[in-house]
Amino acid sequence: MNTPAPELAASLDALQNTGVVCAPAGLGWIRVAGDDAATFLHTQLTNAVEDLAPGDARLAGYCSPKGRLQASFLMWRDAEGIVLQLSAEILPALQKRLSMFVLRAKAKLSDLTPAVAVLGVAGPQAAQALTKAGLAAPDAVFATGSHDGTTVIRLPDAAGQPRWQLLLPAERAGEIRAALASQLSEADAALWDWLEVQSGIPRIVAATQEQFVPQMVNFEIVGGVNFRKGCYPGQEIVARSQYRGTLKRRMWLVQGEGAVPAPAAEIFRPEDPQQPCGMIVNAAPAPQGGWAGLAELKIDAAAAALHLDSATGAALTLGRLPYEVPLSEAAQAAG
Repeated sequence: MNTPAPELAASLDALQNTGVVCAPAGLGWIRVAGDDAATFLHTQLTNAVEDLAPGDARLAGYCSPKGRLQASFLMWRDAEGIVLQLSAEILPALQKRLSMFVLRAKAKLSDLTPAVAVLGVAGPQAAQALTKAGLAAPDAVFATGSHDGTTVIRLPDAAGQPRWQLLLPAERAGEIRAALASQLSEADAALWDWLEVQSGIPRIVAATQEQFVPQMVNFEIVGGVNFRKGCYPGQEIVARSQYRGTLKRRMWLVQGEGAVPAPAAEIFRPEDPQQPCGMIVNAAPAPQGGWAGLAELKIDAAAAALHLDSATGAALTLGRLPYEVPLSEAAQAAG
C-alpha cells in the first residue's frame, strides 16, 4: 500500500484544522474585451454569457462541431472584459481558434497569463484570512468579489472544505500570499489538484481534447451547460445526448495506488480485456497515499472490477462524488 507523502499529509491536517494557501498550477487566462465580448462568447460556449453579471462566475465549455469538448473554462467579468480560465497548455491554440470566429464583432482576445498570478485558499479559517488581508470572501458558490485589481472567486467545496481562488496582479502575489500565510499554512499545488478532483469538476487538457461530450464528464451537472441559450458549435449533439436518453458514459471518482496516471490513461475491465471502458480525466496524488482521479466510464462498467492501463493492471476503486449522477432508466437497468 502506498504511504502518503509527509508534506501532503501535513497539508491535509492543516486544511481540516485551520486552512491552507497555495499557488495552483497549470492554469492560463484569456481576456475577451470589447463591446461585443459577451455576445461573441455567447455564440461559442456551452453556457450563457450575455447575462453573466459582475459578481458572478460560471463554468462553460467550448465544443467541436461534433459536440466534443475542446476546452473547459471558469469565466467571470472584470473591469476590462470577460476572463476565461483554462488549462495553460491548450491556451495558445484555443485563443487562436476563437479569434478566427470574431469576424466583425467588437471583441479582442488577449493572453492575460503573463500579467497575473493565482492563489488558492481553503479550510475553515480561509474566509477569515481573506478578510484580514483586506480581500473579499464571497459566500455563495461561484460568487466573485474584487478589490484593487484582485478577483476572489468562491469555488465549490472540496473534501468538505470551503475554497476560494484569487487572480491578482503578478507583482502583488508575494505580498498577498505572505499576508494569507500569516493566517494559513502553506501547501503545495498538488494538494489543490487533489481538491479539484474531490470537487468533481473536470478540466480539459491537451490529452483529453475532443474526447468527451459534456455530459460524459458530468459537465451539465456542475453547471457548465445551459440548454436554453441557443446555438453554439456542437449544440445539436449536446442537446440530443441530453434529451434522447442515449448517454452511455458518465464520470466517477476513482482511487488507486502507484504512480499518478496521466490524463487519457485508459481503464479496462477483466471481462473485456481488448476494449477500454473509460479513461482518466484528471488525477492527483492523495494526501492519504496513492492517488485520486476523475474517470469517464461506460455506465455499465462502473460497478465492475476496474484496472488501469490493461485488464490486469493496477486495481481501481470507486470513490464518492459530492453530487449525485443521474442515470437513465435504461442505464440503471443495464447497471
